[in-house]
This record gives sequence, C-alpha cells and structure tokens, in this order.
Amino acid sequence: MLSIAGSDSAGAAGAQTDLKTFVAMNVHGLSAITAVTAQSLRRVASVHIVPAREVARQIHAVFADFDVCAVKIGMLGSAANAAAVAAALRQERARNIVLDPVLASSSGTPLLTPRGLAALRKQLLPLADLLTPNLPEAAILLGRHVRDADAPAAARDLLAMGARAVLLKGGHGRGTRVRDVFADARGIREFVHPRLQLRARGTGCMLASAIAAGLAQGLALPAAIAAAEAFLQHALRDSYRVTRTHTRVLRPRQT
Repeated sequence: MLSIAGSDSAGAAGAQTDLKTFVAMNVHGLSAITAVTAQSLRRVASVHIVPAREVARQIHAVFADFDVCAVKIGMLGSAANAAAVAAALRQERARNIVLDPVLASSSGTPLLTPRGLAALRKQLLPLADLLTPNLPEAAILLGRHVRDADAPAAARDLLAMGARAVLLKGGHGRGTRVRDVFADARGIREFVHPRLQLRARGTGCMLASAIAAGLAQGLALPAAIAAAEAFLQHALRDSYRVTRTHTRVLRPRQT
C-alpha cells in the first residue's frame, strides 16, 4: 500500500495517519512524501514542497521492490508534483488509485495552487479509481457552491470529470446524519451514518486510506467503502485529546 501525501508534524493527518491506518488494517505501508509541513492541531505554520523529481523517485523506488496493490493520494502541494505523480503512476501501471483532493488544511491554509488544481483535474482525475472530495473540495473542483441537497448532482458532475467513481463526503453538511454519496457507472447510492459531535483531524485521510487498504485486500469498491466507513466511525468514537484544543486525534482500531 502506497501513500502519496504530505507529512503532518502534529501526527494527526497526512502520511502519518495513512500509515497508522494501513497498520490497523493489516497491510504494509509505503510512502512518497510530497511536502513537509510545520503544524500543530491549531494551524499550519509553514509548508516545504518536496521537489517533483524526488517525489517521482520515491514512487519508482517502492514500485521497484514491492507489489503495490493500491495507492492513496492526498496532498500534492504543487502542479509539478501533480504532474510527476501522474506520470510515475502511469509508468508503473498503478492500480486501485484513491484520490483524496487535499486542497486546504482544516484551518483554511491553501495547500494546492490554482495551477496545481488544474494539473490534478487534467492529469490525475483520469487515473483515479475513486475520487473522495468533501463538500468544499467538490465546490472548488466544480467551480460552484455545493450544498447537501446538491450532492447527487455534484457527484455525477465530478464523475464526468474523469474518475471511475466518486464518493462525495457529507461531513461538512448539517443535520443529525452524515450522507456520503457514491457515484459510478451504475448510478448513485448513499452511505449514511450518525453525525458525531466531535472535532477531529485526519478524517478524510483515514477514510481514503482505509478504502484503498480494502481494495488492496481484494474487496470490491462498494464493500471497501462500507468497511472504511465503519472503520472511521470506530476511530472517531475512540479519538482522544492530546492538547488543550478541542480538536481530537483519531485512534484506529486493529481489524
């Protein structure tokens, strides 16, 4: 299992959470780091983008020695990295690619430039077996406001942009239940679960990583999503506070 993502110095999101998720789901974790961030649970202080050639070298190095059964893509940081990741994955004929479009931090810090967004749309979306945006990310990708009620139509429009399937997450919506809308060539279905009154970091990273791990273990995509949704709910219920902030850190449960 390969995580292509940024490093989170707070250990609550990014590659750190991806690798924790892989361990909990009994798959071996590999990583290609795209950016090094200096951040706490409150804010991102700085971001250092890893040069695209080094990102590509990391990807080729792990493919040379491992049978990489699935790939989870998170923060890219730059247009050059988006292009390098796309080229490397095409060259390695990567499979089971889950793209979590990390466009901004939880505190609102932009993590991908407009040129990077364009490269993601053009070069990475067509490679993705699953795209997993939340409502704000979907709005950026589509260039329009997306509300809870718009989710099915937005998921179809995202699917038309090139990914093989879309899971539009409803965590930023309102109401007592969270509705995640899944769209593929067969149509629309929903994954619904109670909205927990918690503020936690890394939920998108963990969900995408858990889906990719399920695909690596041979699950069909809908089954991998269902298992990952349950996995994340357990991690949220077991989450813990490590600072004075109300933001919690996810605790993945061994499967």
